[in-house]
Amino acid sequence: MTTYEYEILTFPMDRKNSLIEMQAALNAKGQIGWEVVSISSSEFANIGHTAFLKRETQESADVGVTQ
Repeated sequence: MTTYEYEILTFPMDRKNSLIEMQAALNAKGQIGWEVVSISSSEFANIGHTAFLKRETQESADVGVTQ
C-alpha cells in the first residue's frame, strides 16, 4: 500500500523577493522528493501563500521491493 507524509510551508509576501524565495524553496523540496499538492492565499501567512506538499514514505517504497 502506498503511504505518504505531508508538509505545510508558509510564505509571507512582505518582501520584494518573496516569490523568488518561494520558488527556490519549492524547487529545493522537489529535489528531495516533495510534490506540491496545493497552494492557497492565506492571511495566516501575513497575506501570503501556504503550500501543501506530499511525498511517498520510505515504508511504502520498500513494500514493492522483492528479493
